[in-house]
Amino acid sequence: MRVFVVDDSPLVRERLVVLLSEVEGVEVVGVADNAEEGIESIKELKPDVAILDIRMPSGSGIVVLEAVKREEDSPFIIMLTNYPYPQYRKKCMDAGADCFFDKSSEFHKVTDVLAAMVRQESASDK
Repeated sequence: MRVFVVDDSPLVRERLVVLLSEVEGVEVVGVADNAEEGIESIKELKPDVAILDIRMPSGSGIVVLEAVKREEDSPFIIMLTNYPYPQYRKKCMDAGADCFFDKSSEFHKVTDVLAAMVRQESASDK
């Protein structure tokens, strides 16, 4: 399963890459620190999953979400944010996000979801 990460925090990107590399069957195919690069890279690399931060100095993860969800065969989208407000959750889910997690309390759920997806993919291949 190919994963792309868009987050302006180098620490968060690094932590995600390390955590995701520990999930069997998951490969991080790239990272971006801003919305524009995230959109371009996701369209070019066509990952299975994109993990997006909402607030970045150069644009919003919601803009990335809306842009990539307009594409055919768009990736599974996990929003991972320090701003887990109901209005953001609603806007993201309405725009096509598949998951919405709070960085401060639900960070581990990202790997849980991906591990479950890998298991499900493996089971359907049999």
